[in-house]
Amino acid sequence: MARARAIYVCTECGGQSTKWQGQCPHCEGWNTLVESAAEPASKHRLAGAAKPGALTPLAEIRAGEAPRMPTGIAELDRALGGGLVRGQVALIGGDPGIGKSTLLLQALAAMSATREVVYVSGEESAEQVALRAGRLQLDSARVGLLAETALERIAATLTAAKPEVAVIDSIQTLFSEALQSAPGSVAQVRECAAQLTRLAKAQAVALVFVGHVTKEGALAGPRVLEHIVDTVLYFEGDTQSSFRLVRAFKNRFGPVNELGVFAMTERGLRGVTNPSALFLSEHRADVPGSCILVTSEGTRPLLVEVQALVDDAHGMNPRRLAQGLEASRLAMLLAVLHRHAGVACHDQDVFVNAVGGVRIGEPAADLAVALAIVSSLRNRALPGKLVAFGEVGLAGEVRPAPRGQERLREAAKLGFTRALIPRANAPRQPIAGLEITTVDRLADALAVVR
Repeated sequence: MARARAIYVCTECGGQSTKWQGQCPHCEGWNTLVESAAEPASKHRLAGAAKPGALTPLAEIRAGEAPRMPTGIAELDRALGGGLVRGQVALIGGDPGIGKSTLLLQALAAMSATREVVYVSGEESAEQVALRAGRLQLDSARVGLLAETALERIAATLTAAKPEVAVIDSIQTLFSEALQSAPGSVAQVRECAAQLTRLAKAQAVALVFVGHVTKEGALAGPRVLEHIVDTVLYFEGDTQSSFRLVRAFKNRFGPVNELGVFAMTERGLRGVTNPSALFLSEHRADVPGSCILVTSEGTRPLLVEVQALVDDAHGMNPRRLAQGLEASRLAMLLAVLHRHAGVACHDQDVFVNAVGGVRIGEPAADLAVALAIVSSLRNRALPGKLVAFGEVGLAGEVRPAPRGQERLREAAKLGFTRALIPRANAPRQPIAGLEITTVDRLADALAVVR
């Protein structure tokens, strides 16, 4: 029997090459080519007579707000922008065992009271899914279950059942009989996702894919998978911790960077109504190296404790380590502290950590990180009940952060009495119970807390 001819497919752009090479010739990505079986050439299933389409002026199209379908889980609805939409295709990824299947099964059980739902399991048997539903004590009497990996059978079942919401767990386990490659290959993932997306759009089914992630934390499979879907959600958090974060990185039906916070319990994932309490440590007394940051995740302000530890270096090269923050930005802040504030850490090891496992990507964390570093270096605690936020520029200036009013109101609501912020974020009206100090330069901010 002749051996199937092999080709190499790029996981980033889907381009094909007849031989392996370090760089993709199409998108110039490095180490992205993977071996796959070559598919026989045939007429494309969508090919047909080329007929011109009718053009419609954009101004004549009347589009209304798509009605939302709440999932029954408030934190998941927040990450989705208010709930699912008919015809929406969402992709949720995360580390193994972090709770993707648990969360979606809970959502389907809640929605099954008023809607037709289907759960397609490609990784677990029907008995395993039933055992999970029993452990979570879910009312799953009206949840339709299909344990199948063949794309054609799944598509036929969804067409016949006509559900309003369907979950595919997971997209990497499906295979199409039209292709010869193995499940999980670039060709199979791309083909299965494309066909199911067309089915969801044609039948107005809200479809949710569960996706695997690589060891780097990115979604496995071709990058085109993220372009096909309407919404991309990521599960974040340590599997050893009980807290989970669901973050939206792409959403055609709502805002991005929205954050849902969950706690893993014996009965599944439960939404956390006051997530700021998760990221604040309980200190009996003020300690050096700790500063409270008011960050913003989408439309939600969060209070996060930033901790810093500055210690004498015991080697030739001092260490710079950041957990939950960008390491490159930490190096920049240390250079700005030295040049514009006279604080030298060139012979010190510097460790910075965001409490609770949250990841902070916005530059508004700069001022809080700088204050925590100086506090640890001087071994002097910052004033109690103090919050800070602001971006620090290379010239030593403190730049404003977006949504400053919401950040200050959240800090006042949680009992903080002092705030150190950029001058451009000064509120027009005073906020009850909050003493606000505004600064223009990093050196001015350090002088306030000295």
